[in-house]
Amino acid sequence: MAQHLKSSSSKSTLLNVLRHNLGFGSPNHASRHLRHNLPPGPLSTNVSPNPITRLCTTVAEKLSSIGSHQDANAQVMDFPGGKVAFTPEIRFISESNEERVPCYRVLDDNGQQVTNSRFVPVSEEVAVKMYSDMVTLQIMDNIFYEAQRQGRLSFYATAVGEEAINIASAAALSPQDVIFPQYREPGLLLWRGFTLQEFANQCFGNKADYGKGRQMPVHYGSNKLNYFTVSATIATQLPNAVGAAYSLKMDGKDACAVTFFGDGGSSEGDFHGALNFAAVMEAPVLFICRNNGWAISTPTSDQFRSDGVVVKGRAYGIRSIRVDGNDALAMYSAVHEAREMAIREHRPILIEALTYRVGHHSTSDDSTRYRSADEIEWWNKARNPLSRFRTWVESNGWWSDEAESDLRSRIKKEMLEAIRVAEKTEKPNLNHMFSDVYDVPPLNLREQELQVRKTIKSHPQDYPSDVPL
Repeated sequence: MAQHLKSSSSKSTLLNVLRHNLGFGSPNHASRHLRHNLPPGPLSTNVSPNPITRLCTTVAEKLSSIGSHQDANAQVMDFPGGKVAFTPEIRFISESNEERVPCYRVLDDNGQQVTNSRFVPVSEEVAVKMYSDMVTLQIMDNIFYEAQRQGRLSFYATAVGEEAINIASAAALSPQDVIFPQYREPGLLLWRGFTLQEFANQCFGNKADYGKGRQMPVHYGSNKLNYFTVSATIATQLPNAVGAAYSLKMDGKDACAVTFFGDGGSSEGDFHGALNFAAVMEAPVLFICRNNGWAISTPTSDQFRSDGVVVKGRAYGIRSIRVDGNDALAMYSAVHEAREMAIREHRPILIEALTYRVGHHSTSDDSTRYRSADEIEWWNKARNPLSRFRTWVESNGWWSDEAESDLRSRIKKEMLEAIRVAEKTEKPNLNHMFSDVYDVPPLNLREQELQVRKTIKSHPQDYPSDVPL
């Protein structure tokens, strides 16, 4: 009986036995009764023949060994999810950490490797392809943007300033990984082999477009390349990615789902539902947030009060990291490690990539109305992802001015030719507006198609003549 009582659960059990046998109203009543009625001096070692008395004596000895002022901090509650410690203090969790979450980087703003930086090694072949695709993406954006300004496209959105997030993420993933993009990740398609002609076909909505002209420009998709079609509605791709990731896990695939979104997307309910769903179901999915400072014209200061997006992962039990999104080596390393953890450990990972949207939100936006031209120019020069990565690639002897000139000249010619062909290619037939949803079109869709054809016949001058009927 000399052993000290080690757990509050054992104490509770003994007091409950007392309560039931001696008629006390609660375990607390039994405890107080024993303490108030203990005789002075050491407890008697004589054993009473009465079993109740013996039990009382045993309990009294144990309570005496605990003492009447047990430290509340040493007590715990067994609660779903693990043990919860008690505290006697009124203590609220702080709304933020004293220091902001640090940002992982490998290359400084001048493209020099940071001392003691750790990163996943990149071969010459991969590094050159990464840089070449970043340049290609930049040229493609510039030419498509100008084509829209000339009235040849209805809409366009660039990825200027965010090329490293696009290409470095793509390089770190496997072709079997399923991509759920927002609308600023064409670089992943480019890396996987989507041709400039395929990009042009989609933007011009011709009959070679895989979406049959039913989507806005830049809303790409490719079944062959595991790239789900872009959805314009914000954050709807996030829950879809979690479902796909769970399916990959159930099928035992060596792959994960990867989804992208902007800082504004973290304000959508789909973001919070997706993170909680992923954590609970232990789905191998990467959430990559392109925190570029602006959700169209809304700055992050008006978007949330937390330390960015990275801290939101912990609230849902998700491992997270903040990365310099303009550092291609850092993005490559972070995504590479995150993918390995997601598949090996069956867990979601949240990556917040800090970057800057150098271009306008889209061709429907004039960003100089809500931010200064000087700010845009500073980011474009001081923290340009292409120049930083080029400096590092050149320092390894893998690139030259001649290679740069040849690449830019070739890509520009290919882009102009792709646009020329796409513009001349016939548009999809009108009946594609009503196909590919139902096996047998319902009555309401058949009526709509008849009405459209009747209207076109009555007002042919108001409809494009290059759309086959």
